[in-house]
Amino acid sequence: MKHSFTKIIKEVLEKYFGENSEQIFKNSELIQYLNIKTVSADRGSKSRGSFANIYAIYVLIEDYIKNDFHKKGKYSKYDGAIFSDLFKRQRELPFGAKLQNHALNHRMNQEFKKYFSTCDYIPIIRVVETKRYWINENLLIVKANKEKFNLAEVTIEIIDKYVETKKSAFDSFIKTSGQFKTAEAKQPDKVKEFILSLIEPNVDARIFEIVSYSILKYYYKEQSIFFGFSMDTIEEENLKLYKTGRTNANDGGIDFVMKPLGRFFQVTETTDVKKYFLDIDKLEKFPVTFVVKSTSSIDGLKERIRDGAIEQYNVEKVVEKYMDCIEEIINIDSLKQSLDKVEKEKNLGNVLSEIIKQSKVEFNYEDDEADN
Repeated sequence: MKHSFTKIIKEVLEKYFGENSEQIFKNSELIQYLNIKTVSADRGSKSRGSFANIYAIYVLIEDYIKNDFHKKGKYSKYDGAIFSDLFKRQRELPFGAKLQNHALNHRMNQEFKKYFSTCDYIPIIRVVETKRYWINENLLIVKANKEKFNLAEVTIEIIDKYVETKKSAFDSFIKTSGQFKTAEAKQPDKVKEFILSLIEPNVDARIFEIVSYSILKYYYKEQSIFFGFSMDTIEEENLKLYKTGRTNANDGGIDFVMKPLGRFFQVTETTDVKKYFLDIDKLEKFPVTFVVKSTSSIDGLKERIRDGAIEQYNVEKVVEKYMDCIEEIINIDSLKQSLDKVEKEKNLGNVLSEIIKQSKVEFNYEDDEADN
């Protein structure tokens, strides 16, 4: 695989290994894995960054270097890095504040084996009972032109450059969003065009969730119901949409909650019936509204879900019970229509403010400047 960041990887390899760099690039599964994982480097903030698995490698190699094993050897005698130290360190890294333990425990190894099924080694070695971890040194030491080379320092530098590239893209995204926010009054069409670009099918799922929430929050904000616990206490109340947490959080199948109706919303980019019904099961078959990152028609999406359900269950009553739990499907076209109404209420600037706010939370972005 060759992409724009491949050039950066090769430049770093050449800096360390000179004429051996090309052979090392070809021979090292670890470098090839990083090449795969950094494909999104220049695709801007709208493409998904691969931080969890990369940081699992990063913190282990950092520990390896800190103890001078890349120079003195004897790593096989090492007691191993302590899980809590590794976990704390990965959360200190850019975009890493809310990372969970899955990559260190199994996901990184699983993904590596998916790409390199014939490789004899997995990158992360651990002893569950003692919570001690090691980077697999067999992947750090590579042969090229009859010599052996240690990739510890070069791996750290490659990952640093990837993170730097992604952070630069996100800085640009935040800056651009702020500029469009101030331009709402004079250039509403351009502001709207920018927001629409963030709900295209090819954008990062996290960006899509943030933007769909921001649109729907202000779409529903202009709607109201009459609500009360008795005839004497009935009052008009605007609908309020709340985001339950970060996009990768273990939220029990709920991404947004609407007050006072108690509607649940789940964002998805798949039409896999198992995903829909799993979320419904999590909520004890309480009705769920699905926000789908798809340009397919709502009827088409429902038909695909129903067809998948019939194939899986083959019992009409079971299928109908699940289908009845799909309260509504909101696709990209629905979001565009909602944005039209938001624009009429002159709330495009508020949508952008919400996008900026939620993006900073999601990507652990910190700055000292107030929003424009």
